[in-house]
Amino acid sequence: MVSKRTCNISSFIVMDVLEKAHEMERKGIHIIHLEVGEPDFETPDCIKAAACQALDEGHTHYTHSLGLLELREAICDYYSEKYGVKVTPDQVIISSGTSPAMFVLFSALLNQGDEVIISDPHYACYPNFIKFLNARPITVPVHEEDGFQYRPEAIKTNITAKTRAIFINSPSNPTGNLLTPERMEAIAQLSPFIVSDEIYHGLVYEGKAHSILEFTDNAFVLNGFSKLYAMTGLRLGYLITPPSFVRAIQKIQQNFFISANSVVQKAGIAALKEADQDVARMRKTYNERRRFMLDRLRELGFGITVEPTGAFYVFANAKHLSHDSYQLAFDILEKAHVGVTPGIDFGSQGEGYLRFSYANSKENIAEAMNRLERYIHNRRD
Repeated sequence: MVSKRTCNISSFIVMDVLEKAHEMERKGIHIIHLEVGEPDFETPDCIKAAACQALDEGHTHYTHSLGLLELREAICDYYSEKYGVKVTPDQVIISSGTSPAMFVLFSALLNQGDEVIISDPHYACYPNFIKFLNARPITVPVHEEDGFQYRPEAIKTNITAKTRAIFINSPSNPTGNLLTPERMEAIAQLSPFIVSDEIYHGLVYEGKAHSILEFTDNAFVLNGFSKLYAMTGLRLGYLITPPSFVRAIQKIQQNFFISANSVVQKAGIAALKEADQDVARMRKTYNERRRFMLDRLRELGFGITVEPTGAFYVFANAKHLSHDSYQLAFDILEKAHVGVTPGIDFGSQGEGYLRFSYANSKENIAEAMNRLERYIHNRRD
């Protein structure tokens, strides 16, 4: 019999959309993918060369369970340069992507019945990590007119004796919006710990992303290489943790994961030290796509009250078409052959919205918008 813990995990709806799209593609149907949050760029050459060199030099064995010291030092230098914060290498745990980092973090932080405050909408997998460890996600609604930012006063009313942490994600998936530094500072004062998912840092087109470490030391930072450096398949992430949690997290890492991939860690060093020009080129292209998609979606009647300025998503109000985002997304896939993610994947407050990813070529995005235009026209007939 399958464990109750496993049965309670909800499906990741964007993957349901993607798998249905792949099924259609096997039948010869051309699908334009705006549903998946994965860079369409090639991994930069300097990163690939570093991985090949690591293989040639025989770096194919276990590393320290916290990760290669040179990589941890490079991450500390990165946070010092970008945010002016001091992090020591002993606070950094290298992982095989940010998902394992989230698992070891919550394993060390949460006891049964503890509560973690998350926004609604939120990245679809957050609640499952929390519930899998027998804790409770407490959702706080965020609103379109606020750019889906937390209202600190709304968080405060949900804090109880069981609150262990507040989870923030800026730039956000699914909304692409950033928290202002003023709100981050206010949130930092509200909870014993803040968990900050900073995976989309570096992909900001207007304004500036701030690390939670600028406002408090009582914080855990999740970050990685997948989005900024187009390294999704290489699976490399990291966790920055308060010193008092390092040994506990290290023991979990040793038992469950041993260490992150040694070759990919070498590639990560190259990413931090050599890939700035590649990142700038990708960011410029993403921004061009963002502007184009925003204009076209508005022309098609989608609501975008506050423009997203980070990540590679537009979370658009589609209530003029339907209040059932799940049915709408699959109808668009079937009839327009465009993959989009239903807002309900990200929580009840996401209902009536669709998430569009601009991690695709401008040509494909233009064709997808044309297909959507025809789809909407046919719905009205």
